[in-house]
Amino acid sequence: MYALVDCNNFYASCERAFKPSLRHKPIAILSNNDGCVISRSDEAKALNLPMGAPIFKWESFCKVNKIEVFSSNYPLYGDMSSRVMSILEQFTPDVEIYSIDEAFLEFKGFDNYDFEDYGNQMRQRILKWTGIPTAVGIAPTKALSKVANKIARKFPETTKGVYVIDSEEKRIKSLKWIDLENVWGIGRGLQKRLKAKGCKKAYDFTQLNDDWVRKNLSITGWKLKKDLEGISKIKLDEIEVKRAIATTRSFEYTYSDIDNIKERISTFATSCAEKLRKQGSSCHMIYVMLSSDRHKKKSEQHRASKVVSLSYPTDSTLIISQQAVQAVTHIFKKGVKYKRAGVIVTGLVPTDNYQLQMFDVENPKHKPLMHTIDKLNAKYEKHKIKLGNQDLKHTWKMRQERLSPRYTTNINDIIKVK
Repeated sequence: MYALVDCNNFYASCERAFKPSLRHKPIAILSNNDGCVISRSDEAKALNLPMGAPIFKWESFCKVNKIEVFSSNYPLYGDMSSRVMSILEQFTPDVEIYSIDEAFLEFKGFDNYDFEDYGNQMRQRILKWTGIPTAVGIAPTKALSKVANKIARKFPETTKGVYVIDSEEKRIKSLKWIDLENVWGIGRGLQKRLKAKGCKKAYDFTQLNDDWVRKNLSITGWKLKKDLEGISKIKLDEIEVKRAIATTRSFEYTYSDIDNIKERISTFATSCAEKLRKQGSSCHMIYVMLSSDRHKKKSEQHRASKVVSLSYPTDSTLIISQQAVQAVTHIFKKGVKYKRAGVIVTGLVPTDNYQLQMFDVENPKHKPLMHTIDKLNAKYEKHKIKLGNQDLKHTWKMRQERLSPRYTTNINDIIKVK
């Protein structure tokens, strides 16, 4: 059996977990630089606040309807997500983190379990330990567990947040209920092709001929069909080492001076190097990009990039930062107001197993230095130790005028009990 555990309105629930006065009030969370609405509570949805709404256009609407608006607090959301996933690992060792707010679980050897009770145990423990409400869908396959989760979320009073598809009758009833566009794995292109065949519900899709599905929808479409039929073909994804690592951000303000841009690029390169070391990889190439604000049509537009090839693979922050800064200096154009930049490291190889060079090698002092920096940052505070060309006060410069406290990741923001 598989389960899909999904956190309800995750970003809004994280804010409510530490501020109970927000419960039952409409909440909206904004994107980077306080741009658009990226998450809404059920109360905000009921008021018809659209997803992706630019906040400068909907500011008065939010005030009139008393919608609480917050900047994205990613350190808080990431930490709360980690806590939820750690709790799920107590119920089964086979957990696939699907996104920041949902995970698939596989139950091997749980033949005699009462899965509805087990789902309730998961839900109650997460709620008690983190304050995050969840919906749990359990079924014989991953695709069906997604369907079960939607039912649990749609009918909370009937299901109590947990729904189990454990019979053929429930499977057919569920597939006849869910619309085709709401089925996991069916995008817009596939919807059009299936609707042309007369499919409106998920059940209609399962009635198509297997040969036609294989021929017209590829092996992935066939696996999804079988999963919906109750025959498990989509397995848990194994954790793979990334083939490229990227750090890209929009700036808080537009920058037209090279010094500010070099500082940003150095910070992005440092982040990439830290991620490389975390997964035990080194890079052969560094890709640096820089672009102006495309929304300001009257301003001069410029978008450029540069690839730097290294003669030996490295995970050193010093080397990656130095090469990235040199690259952005070459593509920078004076007089242009830049809004976004990024660093991507690729050509990844295992740090402990790559082709050695006879003459061109990395400074042997870098490895122990990087190890020490990572250890100190992990012990005291992330990004406590930085390069001299980085801003010592800020890592990500974004407009966050409505930011809530980082309750779980910053000692200065921890809740004080009186």
